[in-house]
Amino acid sequence: MSTNPALDDITPVRPPFDAELVPVLRAFRSTIPWLADDTVAEIRRISVEGLPGRPLPDLTADGRVDVAEITVPGPDRELEMTVLTPTTGSGPWPLIYYIHGGGVVSGNRYSALDEMLAYVVEGKAVVTSIEYRLAPENPHPAPSDDCYAGLRWAAENAERLRIDVDHILTIGFSGGGNLAAAVALMARDRGFPTLTHQVLGCPMLDDRLQTHSAQMMDREGVWDRTENLWAWTGILGDRRGGDEVSPYAAPARADDLAGLPRTFIDVGSVESFRDEAVDYAQRLSQAGVSVDLHMWGGGFHGFDIGIRQPALSQASINVRDEFIRRALER
Repeated sequence: MSTNPALDDITPVRPPFDAELVPVLRAFRSTIPWLADDTVAEIRRISVEGLPGRPLPDLTADGRVDVAEITVPGPDRELEMTVLTPTTGSGPWPLIYYIHGGGVVSGNRYSALDEMLAYVVEGKAVVTSIEYRLAPENPHPAPSDDCYAGLRWAAENAERLRIDVDHILTIGFSGGGNLAAAVALMARDRGFPTLTHQVLGCPMLDDRLQTHSAQMMDREGVWDRTENLWAWTGILGDRRGGDEVSPYAAPARADDLAGLPRTFIDVGSVESFRDEAVDYAQRLSQAGVSVDLHMWGGGFHGFDIGIRQPALSQASINVRDEFIRRALER
């Protein structure tokens, strides 16, 4: 896939990594190759099978969660969806509409889904996860259209899922944060369903790659500028960076952010998405949306997803968890 790089020759300065995260980052980089034409298949395999030595999670939580695999109608094909429901209680419960990460080019509906498991175990929510089509084989609008179709189906089938149609959160990390933000825009513009909250973890929002942070990671950290360019080119092709990019592909392109749900955004200070996440949070707030924004000094991309031992990771997880729990109680 041609990426037609438009990267600066000089790499901007970056903040230091948190010292406790450095060995975690080294271990990650020794296992996961940099994203490129010749590595995307391997990265997809790892994203599905998991890291070596790390067992896949038990989504049933020893029988406390009912796991259903269903198909739902998509824009032009059936879509697979995993539904996690509490085994105790009768609902209706709030819905967490979870969208997996992976830069919109890798991962599947189980990727980091266990991050949502506690809310089901504790009887606080139903969680769904949609198997959307991946770029570059399926460029925009396929991924966002699939995700919106799944959200709309869930809301229209609230009784079947035993959910409260008036209490829906979208949650996504990285590329999933892109799609969670996109479906929030789509739901607002199309008038259904009404979302109460969106949780955007280290979200991938802007295809233009023009911010300081979008340029500062060059074969460092997780998801550097070359990988970011590769993924965005896969999503948009020759449209990337041009004038005709839909906000449903790159939510940072949205001119009007009024009327969006209450929002939580978090991001590390040492990652490509830092500046676009902060800017999106600021513009949401200026549009009258209630926003919680957290930048974690020293955090690399995804430093708090499946990583719990470092103090910085735990602090970030706790803050996000507190927001989600409040959102589920509203």
